[in-house]
Amino acid sequence: MTLYGVGLGPGEADLVTVRGKRILEGADVVYSPGRLSRTVALEHVDESAIGDLEFPMTKDEETLRSAWKEAAAEIAPNAREGDVAFVTLGDPNVYSTFGHLRRTIDAFHADVDLEIVPGVSAVTAFATALGVEIEAGAGLSLREAANGASPTGPDRLILFKVTDAPATHEGLVEAGYEVTYGRRLFMEQGETIVTDDPAAIDERDYYTLAYAEKADLDVERATAAFETDDESGSEEGSTGGEPVADGGREVSDGLAARERAEGCEGGDCGGHR
Repeated sequence: MTLYGVGLGPGEADLVTVRGKRILEGADVVYSPGRLSRTVALEHVDESAIGDLEFPMTKDEETLRSAWKEAAAEIAPNAREGDVAFVTLGDPNVYSTFGHLRRTIDAFHADVDLEIVPGVSAVTAFATALGVEIEAGAGLSLREAANGASPTGPDRLILFKVTDAPATHEGLVEAGYEVTYGRRLFMEQGETIVTDDPAAIDERDYYTLAYAEKADLDVERATAAFETDDESGSEEGSTGGEPVADGGREVSDGLAARERAEGCEGGDCGGHR
């Protein structure tokens, strides 16, 4: 009898972990806070097992506290009698709605056993999709960049919630960063965009991230010499000399796709990722 917080990963159903899949398949009820997480969960459980929860789209703290208390009151009795899963995109402990549920359960239903099942975070999915290597010892900061914010800091940044890419881009470039954007990476809903042109993604979409790296960053890697050892021109593992991300996505500048997908919906907002 346990409440499991299950990370579903960045959005493609086959990126759910083996443990996460096992928990979902064995759960009596699987609670989904939003449409996108529900869609992924339905690849692993029957619709009859899904328990939907309603969350208001507001920043009013009192309204949100009330909604989470109602959700906890709905979930707790089922978690006392059987196994229950609460799913969230990405990882339950990284920019996720699950933290609200965990704190509410701890405060009002402390007898409920709780376990967290990690998921593939947008941080690692993003790096893979763009072919970005965060080498050992590198400084990296995770920030939010909603509404055109341009947070700065160490040599490398991964920014969540880039909802005004042109404004964010301007601030980052002025601070000396080179920026690449990824929208709906490893997601089955909507079309993936990878670009360094902020104008290509100027319409708001909550599921947009950015990787910013100082333009003058010079990193010496011991294995970099291998890049010049082979003079044959062989490009094994690439397409036309361009890196190919895991899963077959070719990464190139100015990708032509133009997805005008909807923005944040439901409780998935905090879960990406």
